[in-house]
Amino acid sequence: MKSIADVGPVAKLAHRARELDMLDRQLRATLPVPLRDHVRLADLRDGRLVFLAPSSAWASRVRLYQAQILEAARAIDASAYSVAVKVAPLPVEPPGPDPLKPLSAGAARHLRAAAASLSDPTLRDLFLGLASVAEKPDKTDT
Repeated sequence: MKSIADVGPVAKLAHRARELDMLDRQLRATLPVPLRDHVRLADLRDGRLVFLAPSSAWASRVRLYQAQILEAARAIDASAYSVAVKVAPLPVEPPGPDPLKPLSAGAARHLRAAAASLSDPTLRDLFLGLASVAEKPDKTDT
């Protein structure tokens, strides 16, 4: 069964997005740290690299580095001849995983009850191990 990402126009779009993402990472890696964290490459079209910056101040900084950006683009065989910067909000980064939350005493009871009903000793030991972690008091609370 094919994924939607493997079908005609969607596959082309997904491929283009991956190429731009890789180019973005490569070009921003050549910029100084405060700048690389505040701008993103939006497009490469007709030889023009288009960056997004959240303010005119950051856009001005990108323009100061346009010669360096174009040199880096040529070094990785990206056919770019100019740099443009648009002031626009940057795309939102997907949130990372939620921080680990401690298991409650109630969760420990349920894990022990589930372990008691299991016939597989390995799985039972895993459930009991989880239950014992949930029951341990946090040493920073004392």
